[in-house]
Amino acid sequence: MRKPLFLIGMMGCGKSTVGRHLSALLGCPFLDLDEEIVLFEGKSIPALFAEAGDAGFRLCEAAALRRACEGAPGVVATGGGIVTREENIALMREKGLVIWLCRPLEDMIADVRQDTRPNLAGDKEERMRTLYAARETLYRRAAHLCFDNRAPSLQSARMLAEMPQVRALADGLIV
Repeated sequence: MRKPLFLIGMMGCGKSTVGRHLSALLGCPFLDLDEEIVLFEGKSIPALFAEAGDAGFRLCEAAALRRACEGAPGVVATGGGIVTREENIALMREKGLVIWLCRPLEDMIADVRQDTRPNLAGDKEERMRTLYAARETLYRRAAHLCFDNRAPSLQSARMLAEMPQVRALADGLIV
């Protein structure tokens, strides 16, 4: 693999879970940007939000994305808000293949734990609907491909691994 494969989408769409399976199937590294931010900053995501707010967290996220683009190509699970900064969209589209994991909003709402998501304070369902409404167009604009992620995560990863664009990327045909 010569370029990274970026998984984008709302929290609860399966980026981390499918991404881990996909990287194993493709035999390439897996990187979860949220985990990288925690390691680099030495603080949890909720602590970063509490200290720096959304704007400060997004700066950390943009820096983590730039570091990911400089590292070994692999599958990168991004945070749900990565698309809120135009520079992130441009960087992902330039450096790799961007796949939007689409899932019904009701399923994502049901699967997301509110206690680990600082930007879901208050009414989780209302907050997720608001975030999705604000981000849907951004996901669509950022993505090279939209993938319907309704299947179990391993099955979804297998389907992704067989997509011609992903196969070409994994085989080093996309440079």
